[in-house]
Amino acid sequence: MPMFVLLVGCNEKNKSSVNGVPDSDRVTTTAPVDANNSRVNVRDRNDATLTPGDQGNSEVDRDITQRVRKSLVSGPTDYSITAKNIKIITVDGKVTLRGPVNTVEEKTSIAALANSVAGDGNVDDQLEVKANQ
Repeated sequence: MPMFVLLVGCNEKNKSSVNGVPDSDRVTTTAPVDANNSRVNVRDRNDATLTPGDQGNSEVDRDITQRVRKSLVSGPTDYSITAKNIKIITVDGKVTLRGPVNTVEEKTSIAALANSVAGDGNVDDQLEVKANQ
């Protein structure tokens, strides 16, 4: 059975241009866009701020973190996805809460929840209420 192949091409160059420079010869550059949290990432590079990598390795620290997280994600209050994804870092029994939440009510409620697990005076609430709602 015979097979036919049809090749089609175009010899005409792109005639559109800007300031006399053909589109095909123009180089366009776009400034890189920073991630939304770039400012926060810079802040977290210094040793003064706890990050999840600083989580204590003792069984007590891990247990406290797990209980706070479990209460946060499965508790009776309907927290936003943003609030459920905060950082919970426990070192020597002291819990640090970091990250964004949607409302002041979420911030207050999560801090109270962590206090109920870790005990009063053992929670450093660094949660931030998102400005753009």
